[in-house]
Amino acid sequence: MQIKTNKTAGFTLVEIMIVVAIIGLLAAIAIPNFVKARENAQLNSIFNNLRIIEGAKDQWALENKKGTGDTTDWSTGTVGIADFLKGATVKNVVGETYTIDNVGTPATAKTPVKLGTYAAQATISQ
Repeated sequence: MQIKTNKTAGFTLVEIMIVVAIIGLLAAIAIPNFVKARENAQLNSIFNNLRIIEGAKDQWALENKKGTGDTTDWSTGTVGIADFLKGATVKNVVGETYTIDNVGTPATAKTPVKLGTYAAQATISQ
């Protein structure tokens, strides 16, 4: 009995190199898009936090009969907006710092990293 061996089965080295090159090309296209999408998501989260802070300032001013120009802070009670925030604070996204400012003045954020068109240490406002 003779056993037949098929010497044409399998992939050649050139075919494998072509597949690896195609995968590398796809990765080179996808990774920058992923980084950009991540930066946009982080920036949108910061904008949302600023919106939440503004809403808490407005609620605080209404509840405490305060007007434009009055000062508030992060504390609880009649001097701060913590009672109007879920968990008494907002969650940081990339280690940014938020400045509340007076009622009627938009809150700002300062981020330690570059996000979208904002450079590191740039002031972000709505």
